[in-house]
Amino acid sequence: MAKINPTSNYLVLNYKHVLFLFMYVVSTSLFGQRERIDSLETAIENHIASQPEIFKDSTYVDLLLALASEYEFTKPDSLLLLTKKAMAISNEMGFTQGKQKAQVLMGYYFSDMGRHKQALVHFERALGYVRLLNDASSQVDILNDIGLEYAYSGNFEEALKSYLHALDVVDPIKEDNMVSLAILNENIAHLYQRQNEPKTALAFYEKAKKINDQIGDEVNSAMSMVNHAEVLSKTGDHQTAMYQINKSITTFEKEKIYEWLASTYTVKGNIYLNQKKYKWAIYWFEQGAILHKDLKDDRSRLQLFNSMSQAYLGMQMDSLANKYATKGFEIATHIKSLEGIANSSKTLYTINNKKNNYEEALKFHEIYHKISDSISQDKNKKGLALFKTKLKYDQQKKDLMVQNEKELAKQRTYFYVAAGILGILLTTLIPLYFNQKRQKKLNIELKEITKNLKQRESELNGINRTKDKLFSIIGHDLRGPIGALQGILNLFSSGDMSKDGFLAFVPKLKTDVDHTLFTLNNLLSWGHGQMNGTRTRPKITALDHLVENNINLLSELAANKSIKINNELPERLMGYTDEDQIDIVFRNLISNAIKFTPKNGMITIGTEEMSDQWKIMINDTGVGMDTEVLQKIFKENTNMSTYGTDNEKGTGLGLALCHEMVINNGGKIWVESLLGSGSTFYFTVPKVEKKYREAS
Repeated sequence: MAKINPTSNYLVLNYKHVLFLFMYVVSTSLFGQRERIDSLETAIENHIASQPEIFKDSTYVDLLLALASEYEFTKPDSLLLLTKKAMAISNEMGFTQGKQKAQVLMGYYFSDMGRHKQALVHFERALGYVRLLNDASSQVDILNDIGLEYAYSGNFEEALKSYLHALDVVDPIKEDNMVSLAILNENIAHLYQRQNEPKTALAFYEKAKKINDQIGDEVNSAMSMVNHAEVLSKTGDHQTAMYQINKSITTFEKEKIYEWLASTYTVKGNIYLNQKKYKWAIYWFEQGAILHKDLKDDRSRLQLFNSMSQAYLGMQMDSLANKYATKGFEIATHIKSLEGIANSSKTLYTINNKKNNYEEALKFHEIYHKISDSISQDKNKKGLALFKTKLKYDQQKKDLMVQNEKELAKQRTYFYVAAGILGILLTTLIPLYFNQKRQKKLNIELKEITKNLKQRESELNGINRTKDKLFSIIGHDLRGPIGALQGILNLFSSGDMSKDGFLAFVPKLKTDVDHTLFTLNNLLSWGHGQMNGTRTRPKITALDHLVENNINLLSELAANKSIKINNELPERLMGYTDEDQIDIVFRNLISNAIKFTPKNGMITIGTEEMSDQWKIMINDTGVGMDTEVLQKIFKENTNMSTYGTDNEKGTGLGLALCHEMVINNGGKIWVESLLGSGSTFYFTVPKVEKKYREAS
């Protein structure tokens, strides 16, 4: 794809030409769909003509359902009418497969209308039919549809259960099931994306992409890349996101899959929107809008209109922003999308507030806060529900495996006893020989089973310890500052506290909020590493920049205690590390030094070159540590949490994180300290090898 200079003049000169080409592509799309519909209608007419008295058979039902499926995004009423007709004939014939397919299409119809409960009723009926047919592949597809419907309605816990159930049913050896496996991983990723957990979402999207690449299906890979690109853009990796979205557009245009192409144009516009390149964003949104005129996909149109309103708002074109935000609000209300209502009402509030239309602004402000508060509460509950559901589901699977192993051992015992009796009846010496061999094999199997059981018990104990520690920290260290903040706000809002009194508490509130945010960051990093395993991705890292950034970040804390921080690292001090992990190490060690250094103290950060590593030193003039604390500080399962010189609070996670992340990066960490004479923390990181320096 040739590069285009993104200037407004270029867009004006070439817009008509590009629009003409795009309209040609759209007309080709509609012509292709019209051909498919005409072909199906002709096939139905020929089938009726070939046997006019007995034409109502399974072939006729399949043709009706295929035609109904073509109308999903263009004529939903025709889809409903044809599906009901196919259902009636299937009931008369006792055609179970026809009833199952009809129930699925009925589910799609109600799902597109935003009527989630009715859609779930039809999907559950379809699931009952496929179980009668013992059709595992269709069961996986319907479980995925059920999971999607729960996700649309905001019930993430039930959605995850349905996806996990489908993963148990799917057979990954078959190629068709590998496609389903990729789709399920993408849908699980989407749950985490909606929970604002992009790193977890990316892990599942990458898994789906690997499966699609293994299959070699260009279309499925393109679909996966669209979702992947959307999350990459939100994490700031716009370059990779744009590369993937352009590849997807090429595939969908070549294969003429215009339902996906419409959504892909919207995602491309959003990538530009995330970079505040509003003119390019509007350009791609308008291309998507042209396709959406012939598609009745309200969910995609809602995303498009809300995005367009944001882009026009960024360009100060308030009338157009109001137009598309109003359209988005109407669609979101129709399909009962709380997130859609919240997004569009926030935009409408902003626009009306700018126009001094305070009555309308207040109306949308109240709608936004009411729904966003509800969504925020729901997301907290749903996030915890996802966490509990996965733990519960994993435990159920382990219990089932243990039970199966017990039953298998019992059956082996019966078999060996029967074989032994039969052997004794046949001969004397030969059975003894074979019985000895079987005994050795059984002993090996029993040892392996015992080893696996101990390993599973250890894993379960680890999960329980992680859970207990997680909720202890949430209950003790996070609830306190937030409760205090809530109490002061309640006093102020009720009039029991004056404005001056409230302002006097602001410095304390800011300190509590900063502490809570710092604790949350450590908690999330630690929790992710404990539950999912920490993945280390080393690259060339400027260590001096990391230190300078963290000094700036913590400068206010240091200034409050009149502590001077000296950064003695040389410029361009390059290490080969995971930048995010070593950034957390610097932040926690500098924060720790500030915490335990009294007012008017000094912190010095220096380095010493070793053969293949840098030794980093963080020295403070603080209170120091005694021998007992030094012996425990880095031991596993030890939670060292004390108050700082100004009674600063801590969770004890910081040093545990530092230890884990330094080890993961191939270094080591230690401390030297005397009580009353300050402390010096040391850690090592690999230097950049010569080949990496030359490449950079």
